[in-house]
Amino acid sequence: MKYIKINIKTVFVLCTFCFVISAQSQELETLIDVGLNNNPEIQKFEFQYKRASEKVNGVNTIPNTEFGVGYFASEPETRTGAQRFKVSAKQMLPWFGTITSRENYVNSLADAKYEDIVIAKRKLMASVSQSYYNLYANKAKQRVLIENIKLLETYETLALTSVEVGKASAVDVLRLQMRQNEMQQLKDVLSQQFLAEQTNFNNLLNRENDVAVTVVDSLTMPSEDFEITTKNLALHPELLKYDKLYQSIEQSELLNQKESSPMIGFGLDYINVEPRPDMNFSDNGKDIVMPMVSVSIPIFNKKYKSQTKQNELQQQEITAQKQERLNTLETLLNKAINERISARISYATQTNNLKQAKDAEDILIKSYETGTIDFNDVLDIQELQLKFQLNQIESIKTYYVQSTIINYLIL
Repeated sequence: MKYIKINIKTVFVLCTFCFVISAQSQELETLIDVGLNNNPEIQKFEFQYKRASEKVNGVNTIPNTEFGVGYFASEPETRTGAQRFKVSAKQMLPWFGTITSRENYVNSLADAKYEDIVIAKRKLMASVSQSYYNLYANKAKQRVLIENIKLLETYETLALTSVEVGKASAVDVLRLQMRQNEMQQLKDVLSQQFLAEQTNFNNLLNRENDVAVTVVDSLTMPSEDFEITTKNLALHPELLKYDKLYQSIEQSELLNQKESSPMIGFGLDYINVEPRPDMNFSDNGKDIVMPMVSVSIPIFNKKYKSQTKQNELQQQEITAQKQERLNTLETLLNKAINERISARISYATQTNNLKQAKDAEDILIKSYETGTIDFNDVLDIQELQLKFQLNQIESIKTYYVQSTIINYLIL
């Protein structure tokens, strides 16, 4: 189990961070490892799997041995003497291969339960990664806001100088200050949202809510996408679980056939005989020992026929459920692929727009050097620049979040 956990985790993280430096990748991998070791949901499924596996020892048994003791209240007389009491023992044995069928059935249920562990680990890795990217985007947006606030402070200084020489009005200064206040408010809101997301992240790792989470300083848009092999979707543990459940029904039917077979019993009766007084012959008072063999035949076997029909219906139900889940996963995969493509397109657009906004900013600065500047244009350009920067960060976050979903589905 440990080997599978490490393998999935490493591949998942490396594919998600294949375009980021190794130190950053190791950081997320370490955090995911903490979650895999501490997450209570995974521990819950592990205990369920162990409990299901332990049931094998419970079914590897035969029926209880029956013992009986009887005392003759009215002693029957026989030629060899009066019968005093009777002791009997009886053991029923299931048909050949029944116990093995029970073990196979329970093991098949445990195999299906193990897939719950694999699914839970995949979901946790995806959730931790997505929360990590949300934290990164939040911090990146805060840094952008701080930079823009400083930029507006520079423009405010220019505006104050222009007011002194009569080239601008005090209203321009107030507009720049109000814009700074709005951006400060947005930064404060982001700070609170970061704390909320940090709590969510720590809960995924099952640790104290106030543990500080550090994220990478920057993420870049990869130059190309990693290869997507959609055929791996058929090997997804959510689908493999249905295969395991289908196999468990097959084992259930084999067990049902075995249990519909006769049971063989072996027993022994011992009857104590009191010797007849004043008589002398060879068998006087000789006890009775009677070995017995019995057979239990399920003549009225509607129960087993009904179970066979139920198993057939349950297999059809599992097949339908698997197809339904496969359709859902294919939809999720296609959506994630398209949204990742859209994120790349959006990032390219925002990058071009941001370059043009900076060019416009340079033109404004040069206009100030010639003695003219329109601070309404300053605010418009700054607002556009901030919008493009925030959208750029959002595009990067979306790209990595969708990559995480793709990894969950096809790795």
